[in-house]
Amino acid sequence: MSNSNINKNFKVNHYINEKNQSIFAGIGVAIVTPFTENNEIDKEAIYKLSDHLFFNGISYVVVQGTTGESSVLNDQEKNLVNSLFIDAFKGRLPLILGMSSNDTRYICDLISSYDFTGFEAIMSVCPYYNKPSQEGIFQHFANISDVSPLPLILYNVPGRTSCDISNNTIIKLSEYSKKIIGIKEASGDPSRVVELRKKINKDFLIISGDDFTMIDAIRNGADGIISVAANAFPSIMSDCYLSLLWEEEKNKPNIIELLPKVDKSNFILNDFFNLIFKEGNPAGIKFALKCLNLCSDKVRLPLTEISNDLKLKISDFISKTTVYK
Repeated sequence: MSNSNINKNFKVNHYINEKNQSIFAGIGVAIVTPFTENNEIDKEAIYKLSDHLFFNGISYVVVQGTTGESSVLNDQEKNLVNSLFIDAFKGRLPLILGMSSNDTRYICDLISSYDFTGFEAIMSVCPYYNKPSQEGIFQHFANISDVSPLPLILYNVPGRTSCDISNNTIIKLSEYSKKIIGIKEASGDPSRVVELRKKINKDFLIISGDDFTMIDAIRNGADGIISVAANAFPSIMSDCYLSLLWEEEKNKPNIIELLPKVDKSNFILNDFFNLIFKEGNPAGIKFALKCLNLCSDKVRLPLTEISNDLKLKISDFISKTTVYK
């Protein structure tokens, strides 16, 4: 489907707005941080990638998440990346800033004195390495919400943190503070979404953080996804979301009727998901972006570029999948 048929920017997209009033519904992107061949911040690529996402249907963007390699940026580089993305998007899309630490006092001190101009919310991951109890997790996020001037989105990704935020703790946090507006749920288990949606306030955002389970998650009540794959192919991810959002409605707008029906067994990006995550994120997606002439595939140690064999497979997939062109 031609992107020109739907103005997909969330701020004017009533096809999403009619269903969900949050600016963080739809397809969000965990955006990469582009590096030059010398491994410096690539300013030109940031502007190019930002336009690519805006003009192809993305609802909002997460800066300095896992995919943005925030852990290998120093403070000066983080400030530079923030300012560049803010200037590149120029208010066209809502921006979320990733800010996380396993030291509660440190992250609270940082947030309480930080200049969040240009950002609409904070996303913070479950404390890693320490392996806190559920009470420790609750107190960590409660303390963050107490000092944060912005809404807070929790981030549950036990595959990386070795610590899982239970649904009961999520509900308890949602009741503790109205600043805690949602969760990026990346456990990979869509049944968690079903259980949480039944028990939590209907306005609390449940956002899938797993490209592989996006379809099941949205059908089970998730409000959208923060996607890695959408860095490369925002349009098809946006079309997929809109189709899922309206699939149970008998009287769809004509423009929605034109979208392809979504079947998880033949969803065209399934093979792409497997390729880009095979040797780690964001190395895979960065090579895909290189194939699309959007940025280099440079990552910083301890991450490394993907193997030549995988590069060939991703390049071949992109060259043969004409639906994206």
